[in-house]
Amino acid sequence: MEWLFIVAAVMVGVTATAWLAQDRLVFFPQPLATTSHLPARAEPLEVVAGDGTRLRGWIRRGTSDPAPVVVYFGGNAEEVSWTVADARWPAAWSIVAINYRGYGASDGAPGERVLQADAVAIYDAVAGRTDVDRQRIVVVGRSLGTAMATRVAATRPVAGVVLASPFDSLAAIGQKHYPWLPVSLLLRHRFETLPDARGSRAPLLAIVAADDSIIPPERSRALFDAWAGAKSWQLVPGADHNTLGAYDAYWEAIAGFLAQRRADATAPPGALTRDAARSPSRTP
Repeated sequence: MEWLFIVAAVMVGVTATAWLAQDRLVFFPQPLATTSHLPARAEPLEVVAGDGTRLRGWIRRGTSDPAPVVVYFGGNAEEVSWTVADARWPAAWSIVAINYRGYGASDGAPGERVLQADAVAIYDAVAGRTDVDRQRIVVVGRSLGTAMATRVAATRPVAGVVLASPFDSLAAIGQKHYPWLPVSLLLRHRFETLPDARGSRAPLLAIVAADDSIIPPERSRALFDAWAGAKSWQLVPGADHNTLGAYDAYWEAIAGFLAQRRADATAPPGALTRDAARSPSRTP
Protein backbone atom coordinates (compact mmCIF):
# COMPACT_ATOMS: atom_id res chain seq x y z
CA MET A 1 0.00 0.00 0.00
CA GLU A 2 2.99 2.31 0.26
CA TRP A 3 2.72 3.12 -3.43
CA LEU A 4 -0.74 4.60 -2.79
CA PHE A 5 0.73 7.04 -0.31
CA ILE A 6 3.48 7.90 -2.78
CA VAL A 7 0.97 8.55 -5.56
CA ALA A 8 -1.17 10.62 -3.19
CA ALA A 9 1.83 12.66 -2.09
CA VAL A 10 2.84 13.29 -5.70
CA MET A 11 -0.69 14.38 -6.62
CA VAL A 12 -0.85 16.72 -3.65
CA GLY A 13 2.50 18.19 -4.62
CA VAL A 14 1.47 18.66 -8.25
CA THR A 15 -1.83 20.24 -7.21
CA ALA A 16 -0.10 22.60 -4.78
CA THR A 17 2.41 23.60 -7.45
CA ALA A 18 -0.37 24.26 -9.95
CA TRP A 19 -2.20 26.43 -7.40
CA LEU A 20 0.89 28.49 -6.63
CA ALA A 21 2.06 28.80 -10.25
CA GLN A 22 -1.25 29.44 -11.97
CA ASP A 23 -0.68 33.17 -12.44
CA ARG A 24 2.39 32.32 -14.50
CA LEU A 25 0.36 29.78 -16.47
CA VAL A 26 -2.42 32.27 -17.31
CA PHE A 27 -0.48 35.52 -17.79
CA PHE A 28 2.78 36.03 -19.66
CA PRO A 29 3.59 39.75 -19.33
CA GLN A 30 5.75 41.02 -22.15
CA PRO A 31 8.06 44.04 -21.94
CA LEU A 32 8.04 46.97 -24.33
CA ALA A 33 11.35 46.46 -26.10
CA THR A 34 11.08 49.21 -28.71
CA THR A 35 8.62 51.62 -30.32
CA SER A 36 10.55 52.06 -33.58
CA HIS A 37 8.00 49.95 -35.46
CA LEU A 38 5.10 52.26 -34.62
CA PRO A 39 3.82 54.51 -37.41
CA ALA A 40 3.94 58.30 -37.14
CA ARG A 41 0.16 58.42 -36.59
CA ALA A 42 0.47 56.39 -33.38
CA GLU A 43 0.40 58.54 -30.26
CA PRO A 44 0.97 57.43 -26.65
CA LEU A 45 -2.25 57.01 -24.70
CA GLU A 46 -2.53 56.61 -20.94
CA VAL A 47 -5.63 55.50 -19.07
CA VAL A 48 -5.90 55.69 -15.29
CA ALA A 49 -7.79 52.68 -13.91
CA GLY A 50 -10.35 52.92 -11.14
CA ASP A 51 -7.76 52.10 -8.48
CA GLY A 52 -5.27 54.63 -9.84
CA THR A 53 -3.11 52.18 -11.79
CA ARG A 54 -1.68 53.74 -14.94
CA LEU A 55 -2.21 51.77 -18.12
CA ARG A 56 -0.21 52.72 -21.20
CA GLY A 57 -0.61 52.10 -24.88
CA TRP A 58 -1.36 53.98 -28.10
CA ILE A 59 -3.98 55.42 -30.38
CA ARG A 60 -3.26 55.28 -34.10
CA ARG A 61 -5.45 57.97 -35.57
CA GLY A 62 -7.73 57.16 -38.48
CA THR A 63 -8.06 59.31 -41.57
CA SER A 64 -11.52 60.68 -40.71
CA ASP A 65 -12.44 63.10 -37.92
CA PRO A 66 -14.18 62.11 -35.79
CA ALA A 67 -13.02 58.60 -36.58
CA PRO A 68 -14.59 55.21 -36.01
CA VAL A 69 -12.49 53.32 -33.47
CA VAL A 70 -11.29 49.78 -32.83
CA VAL A 71 -10.47 49.13 -29.17
CA TYR A 72 -8.21 46.09 -29.12
CA PHE A 73 -7.56 43.64 -26.26
CA GLY A 74 -4.63 41.28 -26.77
CA GLY A 75 -3.69 37.74 -25.90
CA ASN A 76 -2.08 36.58 -22.68
CA ALA A 77 1.46 36.86 -24.07
CA GLU A 78 0.99 39.93 -26.25
CA GLU A 79 2.59 43.33 -26.09
CA VAL A 80 0.09 45.31 -28.16
CA SER A 81 2.34 47.85 -29.91
CA TRP A 82 2.78 45.36 -32.74
CA THR A 83 -0.95 45.23 -33.32
CA VAL A 84 -1.16 49.03 -33.38
CA ALA A 85 1.60 49.03 -36.01
CA ASP A 86 -0.07 46.46 -38.28
CA ALA A 87 -0.76 48.07 -41.66
CA ARG A 88 -3.72 45.79 -42.40
CA TRP A 89 -6.18 47.75 -40.26
CA PRO A 90 -8.54 49.86 -42.43
CA ALA A 91 -7.01 53.35 -42.66
CA ALA A 92 -10.23 55.20 -41.81
CA TRP A 93 -10.37 53.61 -38.36
CA SER A 94 -8.45 54.75 -35.30
CA ILE A 95 -6.86 51.83 -33.46
CA VAL A 96 -6.57 51.91 -29.67
CA ALA A 97 -4.58 49.28 -27.81
CA ILE A 98 -3.54 49.53 -24.16
CA ASN A 99 -1.21 47.00 -22.57
CA TYR A 100 -2.58 45.01 -19.65
CA ARG A 101 -1.27 45.64 -16.15
CA GLY A 102 2.31 44.46 -15.96
CA TYR A 103 2.62 44.32 -19.76
CA GLY A 104 4.59 46.82 -21.80
CA ALA A 105 4.90 50.05 -19.81
CA SER A 106 1.66 49.58 -17.85
CA ASP A 107 1.89 49.53 -14.07
CA GLY A 108 0.51 46.87 -11.74
CA ALA A 109 -0.01 43.12 -12.03
CA PRO A 110 -2.65 41.27 -14.08
CA GLY A 111 -5.65 39.43 -12.68
CA GLU A 112 -9.15 38.55 -13.87
CA ARG A 113 -11.15 41.18 -12.00
CA VAL A 114 -8.76 44.07 -12.57
CA LEU A 115 -8.31 43.35 -16.29
CA GLN A 116 -12.04 43.24 -16.88
CA ALA A 117 -12.56 46.46 -14.92
CA ASP A 118 -9.68 48.05 -16.81
CA ALA A 119 -11.29 47.11 -20.13
CA VAL A 120 -14.41 49.09 -19.25
CA ALA A 121 -12.27 52.02 -18.06
CA ILE A 122 -10.40 51.99 -21.38
CA TYR A 123 -13.67 52.05 -23.31
CA ASP A 124 -14.95 54.96 -21.22
CA ALA A 125 -11.74 56.92 -21.81
CA VAL A 126 -11.93 56.34 -25.56
CA ALA A 127 -15.65 57.16 -25.79
CA GLY A 128 -15.01 60.49 -24.07
CA ARG A 129 -12.56 61.73 -26.72
CA THR A 130 -13.70 64.45 -29.14
CA ASP A 131 -11.87 62.81 -32.06
CA VAL A 132 -13.88 59.59 -31.69
CA ASP A 133 -17.19 58.73 -33.33
CA ARG A 134 -19.02 57.24 -30.33
CA GLN A 135 -21.56 55.58 -32.60
CA ARG A 136 -18.84 53.49 -34.24
CA ILE A 137 -16.75 51.94 -31.49
CA VAL A 138 -15.92 48.29 -32.17
CA VAL A 139 -14.17 46.12 -29.60
CA VAL A 140 -11.78 43.46 -30.84
CA GLY A 141 -10.35 40.74 -28.62
CA ARG A 142 -7.87 38.00 -29.32
CA SER A 143 -7.64 34.84 -27.18
CA LEU A 144 -7.60 36.00 -23.54
CA GLY A 145 -8.62 39.44 -24.78
CA THR A 146 -11.95 38.07 -25.96
CA ALA A 147 -13.03 37.93 -22.32
CA MET A 148 -12.31 41.66 -21.95
CA ALA A 149 -14.03 42.54 -25.23
CA THR A 150 -17.07 40.50 -24.21
CA ARG A 151 -17.25 42.26 -20.85
CA VAL A 152 -17.22 45.67 -22.55
CA ALA A 153 -19.89 44.56 -25.03
CA ALA A 154 -22.13 43.44 -22.16
CA THR A 155 -21.78 46.68 -20.19
CA ARG A 156 -21.29 49.46 -22.74
CA PRO A 157 -22.82 50.42 -26.12
CA VAL A 158 -20.65 49.16 -28.97
CA ALA A 159 -21.24 49.06 -32.72
CA GLY A 160 -19.80 45.56 -32.99
CA VAL A 161 -17.52 42.92 -31.54
CA VAL A 162 -14.78 40.85 -33.18
CA LEU A 163 -13.56 37.85 -31.19
CA ALA A 164 -10.55 35.93 -32.49
CA SER A 165 -10.21 32.53 -30.79
CA PRO A 166 -12.93 33.18 -28.19
CA PHE A 167 -13.75 30.80 -25.37
CA ASP A 168 -16.53 30.14 -22.89
CA SER A 169 -14.50 29.28 -19.78
CA LEU A 170 -10.83 29.24 -18.92
CA ALA A 171 -11.55 26.36 -16.55
CA ALA A 172 -12.92 24.30 -19.43
CA ILE A 173 -9.80 24.99 -21.49
CA GLY A 174 -7.54 24.16 -18.55
CA GLN A 175 -9.33 20.87 -17.96
CA LYS A 176 -8.74 19.95 -21.61
CA HIS A 177 -4.99 20.52 -21.27
CA TYR A 178 -4.59 19.20 -17.71
CA PRO A 179 -7.18 16.39 -17.39
CA TRP A 180 -5.43 14.93 -14.32
CA LEU A 181 -5.91 18.12 -12.27
CA PRO A 182 -9.09 19.44 -10.59
CA VAL A 183 -8.82 22.64 -12.62
CA SER A 184 -12.29 23.91 -11.78
CA LEU A 185 -11.40 23.82 -8.08
CA LEU A 186 -7.91 25.29 -8.43
CA LEU A 187 -8.39 28.11 -10.90
CA ARG A 188 -8.62 31.65 -9.49
CA HIS A 189 -8.80 33.45 -12.84
CA ARG A 190 -11.79 31.72 -14.37
CA PHE A 191 -12.87 34.15 -17.09
CA GLU A 192 -16.37 32.72 -17.44
CA THR A 193 -17.62 34.59 -20.50
CA LEU A 194 -21.05 33.04 -21.07
CA PRO A 195 -23.03 35.44 -18.81
CA ASP A 196 -21.56 38.43 -20.66
CA ALA A 197 -22.22 36.79 -24.05
CA ARG A 198 -25.85 36.26 -23.13
CA GLY A 199 -26.07 39.93 -22.11
CA SER A 200 -24.71 41.43 -25.34
CA ARG A 201 -26.84 42.19 -28.36
CA ALA A 202 -24.10 43.85 -30.40
CA PRO A 203 -23.26 42.23 -33.76
CA LEU A 204 -20.53 39.62 -33.40
CA LEU A 205 -17.87 38.28 -35.74
CA ALA A 206 -16.13 35.18 -34.35
CA ILE A 207 -12.91 34.18 -36.14
CA VAL A 208 -11.66 30.71 -35.27
CA ALA A 209 -8.57 28.73 -36.27
CA ALA A 210 -9.66 25.33 -37.51
CA ASP A 211 -6.58 23.66 -36.01
CA ASP A 212 -6.36 25.68 -32.79
CA SER A 213 -4.23 23.69 -30.35
CA ILE A 214 -4.76 26.08 -27.43
CA ILE A 215 -8.47 26.96 -27.53
CA PRO A 216 -10.42 24.06 -29.02
CA PRO A 217 -12.98 25.27 -31.59
CA GLU A 218 -15.77 23.70 -29.52
CA ARG A 219 -14.98 26.15 -26.70
CA SER A 220 -15.25 29.00 -29.21
CA ARG A 221 -18.51 27.56 -30.47
CA ALA A 222 -19.98 27.47 -26.96
CA LEU A 223 -19.38 31.21 -26.59
CA PHE A 224 -20.72 31.86 -30.08
CA ASP A 225 -23.90 29.87 -29.44
CA ALA A 226 -24.55 31.85 -26.24
CA TRP A 227 -24.21 35.26 -27.92
CA ALA A 228 -27.51 37.15 -27.79
CA GLY A 229 -27.07 39.39 -30.83
CA ALA A 230 -26.67 38.87 -34.56
CA LYS A 231 -23.53 36.84 -35.23
CA SER A 232 -21.34 35.33 -37.91
CA TRP A 233 -18.76 32.55 -37.71
CA GLN A 234 -15.52 32.60 -39.72
CA LEU A 235 -13.50 29.36 -39.61
CA VAL A 236 -9.98 29.68 -41.03
CA PRO A 237 -8.78 26.29 -42.38
CA GLY A 238 -5.17 25.36 -41.65
CA ALA A 239 -4.72 28.08 -39.02
CA ASP A 240 -3.49 27.35 -35.51
CA HIS A 241 -3.83 29.56 -32.45
CA ASN A 242 -0.67 31.58 -33.00
CA THR A 243 -0.86 31.72 -36.80
CA LEU A 244 -4.48 32.86 -37.20
CA GLY A 245 -3.54 36.50 -37.77
CA ALA A 246 -1.17 35.57 -40.59
CA TYR A 247 -4.02 34.44 -42.85
CA ASP A 248 -5.63 36.77 -45.38
CA ALA A 249 -9.04 35.37 -44.44
CA TYR A 250 -8.61 36.76 -40.92
CA TRP A 251 -8.01 40.33 -42.09
CA GLU A 252 -10.56 40.16 -44.89
CA ALA A 253 -13.23 39.13 -42.39
CA ILE A 254 -12.33 42.01 -40.07
CA ALA A 255 -12.28 44.54 -42.92
CA GLY A 256 -15.70 43.40 -44.12
CA PHE A 257 -17.16 43.54 -40.63
CA LEU A 258 -15.80 47.04 -39.97
CA ALA A 259 -17.10 48.26 -43.32
CA GLN A 260 -20.55 47.04 -42.36
CA ARG A 261 -20.36 48.85 -39.01
CA ARG A 262 -19.62 52.11 -40.83
CA ALA A 263 -22.62 51.49 -43.05
CA ASP A 264 -24.80 50.79 -40.01
CA ALA A 265 -23.86 54.14 -38.48
CA THR A 266 -24.84 56.08 -41.61
CA ALA A 267 -28.06 54.17 -42.36
CA PRO A 268 -31.30 56.19 -42.00
CA PRO A 269 -33.36 55.57 -38.83
CA GLY A 270 -35.29 52.33 -39.01
CA ALA A 271 -33.28 50.90 -41.89
CA LEU A 272 -32.33 47.24 -41.65
CA THR A 273 -28.72 46.43 -42.45
CA ARG A 274 -27.50 42.98 -43.45
CA ASP A 275 -26.46 41.94 -39.94
CA ALA A 276 -29.38 43.55 -38.16
CA ALA A 277 -31.84 41.69 -40.37
CA ARG A 278 -30.15 38.35 -39.84
CA SER A 279 -31.65 36.09 -37.24
CA PRO A 280 -29.05 34.54 -34.91
CA SER A 281 -30.73 31.19 -35.39
CA ARG A 282 -29.87 31.32 -39.09
CA THR A 283 -26.20 32.01 -38.57
CA PRO A 284 -24.04 29.00 -39.53
